[in-house]
Amino acid sequence: MHYEFLEDVATADTAFCAWGEDLQKLFKAAGNATINTMIENLDSIEPKETRNISLDDDELDLLLFNFLQELIYYKDSEQLLLRTQQINFEEKDGKYHLTAVLQGEKLDPQRHQQLVDVKAVTLHQFQVEKINDGWKAMVILDI
Repeated sequence: MHYEFLEDVATADTAFCAWGEDLQKLFKAAGNATINTMIENLDSIEPKETRNISLDDDELDLLLFNFLQELIYYKDSEQLLLRTQQINFEEKDGKYHLTAVLQGEKLDPQRHQQLVDVKAVTLHQFQVEKINDGWKAMVILDI
């Protein structure tokens, strides 16, 4: 696992720190942490449905913010629990571009033990930073 939940950062919300040696691993870890906040066992999510997403932003931290919001959007709009299978980045003309393949399945209360319902990603203390051996992000989720 490339993330840990931070108990003492937010009392009414859930906070986590995610990391990875590159942006792909950072975004995947942050996505897993977001879904793992809602569902106890990530391995219980089978790759039955696929969604492709494409996002652009001038700021890398806002790109991660929007990526995590997409996972929450699919959970809310289609009851889909999605995990990142493939993710690619491109930086061009000062803009970051992300394409990702997400796979998962509809929420099944019999198989997916629900923990909490994540409503949104917050910008409070949200950050993405380059560290010595890769990348790190701090995220607080509104539950």
